[in-house]
Amino acid sequence: MNDRHFDELATRFAEKIYGGAKGAIRLAVLQADLSEALPPCPLRVLDIGAGLGHMALWLAQNGHEVTLAEPAAPMLEGARQRFADAGQTATFVQAPWQTLSEHVQAPYDLVLCHAVLEWLAEPQAILPTLHRLCAADGHLSLAFYNRDALVYRNLVKGHFRKLRTNRLAGEKQSLTPQRPLDPRELRTQLAPLWQVTQESGVRVFHDYMPREFQDKAALADLLDMELTHRRHPAFAGLGRYLHWICRPR
Repeated sequence: MNDRHFDELATRFAEKIYGGAKGAIRLAVLQADLSEALPPCPLRVLDIGAGLGHMALWLAQNGHEVTLAEPAAPMLEGARQRFADAGQTATFVQAPWQTLSEHVQAPYDLVLCHAVLEWLAEPQAILPTLHRLCAADGHLSLAFYNRDALVYRNLVKGHFRKLRTNRLAGEKQSLTPQRPLDPRELRTQLAPLWQVTQESGVRVFHDYMPREFQDKAALADLLDMELTHRRHPAFAGLGRYLHWICRPR
């Protein structure tokens, strides 16, 4: 299996992820977590797998110096246009994570790696690179597709055959991630290099709501309830994505 990039699916990706409540909730949780965790001074930020630049733009608008790294040309071009439309500047690098050290000026105060691991053939392989790119007193913002949430969603839908055969990965050309991550395995893999200091669930209830209730709920209410419950001990682990803020060891 190879790493998955989004050259042919950039537009569909944008519409699917950021065209509704799912994308709004994701951004709201990530932004709330980072607002709490980061120091108030301007930071050097590297966004790995930056996609269309939604998080990077928010950070730039908050006074940080941002570098966007993205292997897919259409995605990176979409990010350039987003920054241009907003009157913001950034550094744009088209490169996969394996060659980033050749293209960027490490270390960075904040490294973002959001919704990247689940598209990699060997997710754990990127962890030492993230560590090298991050300053010794810096932060890693890591968001990943949660296998536990996928298992639970299939349980409540009665997809028992799928669970018994362990066929949880998305189809090759779908937008369902290829390799959902077991948070316990990832925590073990992180431990030699990173200390997890803050944890939140992203969409801890929205994706389990019946569609008719999703359609009736006001976005402001969804955002408020997701932010309120993102660290609840019973619900956080059910987030469709998990967001961990880590410090280098």
